[in-house]
Amino acid sequence: MEIRAATPDDLVEVSAIYDHHARSSTTALDDESPGPERWAAKVGDEPRRGEHLLVVVAEDGEVRGYAESSVYRDRSAYEQTREVAVYLGLDAQQQGFGRRLYDELLGKLREDGIHVAVAVIALPNEASERLHRACGFAEAGVLREVGWKFAAWVDTAYWLLRLGEEAPAP
Repeated sequence: MEIRAATPDDLVEVSAIYDHHARSSTTALDDESPGPERWAAKVGDEPRRGEHLLVVVAEDGEVRGYAESSVYRDRSAYEQTREVAVYLGLDAQQQGFGRRLYDELLGKLREDGIHVAVAVIALPNEASERLHRACGFAEAGVLREVGWKFAAWVDTAYWLLRLGEEAPAP
């Protein structure tokens, strides 16, 4: 198994993993595929600081999952905060890939000087909550009935991890 930065050649597989979650569960709250283009800016020559797309590749060369960090909110006050997520293919769950992907991603965010990582978990999702707790995240609150999928309201929980202690220099 290898964890590395995604390349343009990985985007179809990354999209397929996400699409499965979007079509079959509330772990992704999209109804339709955003397509591989959604991730293209993260594999370009000049990705924005703190934006990463990592993939876990099995021995057969296939992408089994990915981790990403994105702008939390596009306002200057949130420049030191990133939203993070991990998605795994069905054949990669319960094998430690999620933890290894997060460890790598969170290390990169620390190197980038990012202060806080935010994860948003659609509820219920015990596996995701266990993963985030194991990685040091703490639950920060629940937003009730903010999503609508499969003819039901979906709650989302916010989980936070402080990566840095210092405020950026002015």
